[in-house]
Amino acid sequence: MEVVTKKRMMIFSGSSSPELAREVADHLGMKLGEVKLAQFANGELYARFTESVRGADVYVIQSLVSIPDGMSINDYVIEQLVMLDALKRASAKRTVAVIPYYGYSRSDKKALSREAIAARMIADMYESVGVDRIMSVDLHTGQIQGFFHDPFDALTALPLLVDWVQDNTDADDRVIVSPDAGRVRLTEKFAGHVGAPIAILHKRRDPSQQNVSVSLDVIGDVQGRTAILVDDMIDTAGTICGAADLLLERGASRVIALATHGLFSGPAAERLQNSVIEKVVVTNTLPIPEERRTDQLVVLSIAPILASALRAVFEDQSVSEIFQGENV
Repeated sequence: MEVVTKKRMMIFSGSSSPELAREVADHLGMKLGEVKLAQFANGELYARFTESVRGADVYVIQSLVSIPDGMSINDYVIEQLVMLDALKRASAKRTVAVIPYYGYSRSDKKALSREAIAARMIADMYESVGVDRIMSVDLHTGQIQGFFHDPFDALTALPLLVDWVQDNTDADDRVIVSPDAGRVRLTEKFAGHVGAPIAILHKRRDPSQQNVSVSLDVIGDVQGRTAILVDDMIDTAGTICGAADLLLERGASRVIALATHGLFSGPAAERLQNSVIEKVVVTNTLPIPEERRTDQLVVLSIAPILASALRAVFEDQSVSEIFQGENV
């Protein structure tokens, strides 16, 4: 008699993303799997799955970001690696690392001599534990996909952000603004979806300092328009607040900032609260503690997109069809 093995899907969360993981599981009509995560007195991390994962397709959701009163980004990297290693040793059929925010993504090349390419190093670490697939949202640079030999699903929050703009701004006076030359392609794609012209901020960055840049001028017409700044992340918010000031000086009627990842490190919350930016729209790819939230903040849920991608991978369907018609 032929034995038919039924495919089984399981979802687990690391310590950085339990709320998002639960939301993804809810969209799929599932419950999160049970795992014991602990930290020894000397700081070493421990993981043990308290239910069988043998033969299952297992998805581990973890954003790589430091959280106040939580662990550091480095701890969350190691925790997810320890979980993936435990899954392999427990005979999971396929392991998928779901990393909504891929940490170290800005270290994707050498800007100065004797620097590390940390984004590649992180990729090597995940492949060293035998992960079968990686899934992330709006990488800082697309070339990071090439750091992996395994399949990489590069998802995007573009549909969520486009829908928000179409529902909350006037189609006749929008202008989509790139914060620098490196984001022009994203800006053009976004502008194409909402039927708006683009503008570009000319920016100079000091390669010897992190998180330091100066917006110098605006290329394009923003006079009397709603200027919509689009970027992949907002970290300390210095650049985006300076850009907003410059856009108003050049005649924009108001400024809205959109980004997939709201890191809001250090002085970001205070800067945004005191800025001329009317709305700051991000997704929940990473948790945003209450002390980092401001009055103008809008948080959109990425869970439906992640859930659809997980289902497509599990059913061996095309992930790109999730965005069919979105041209992403």
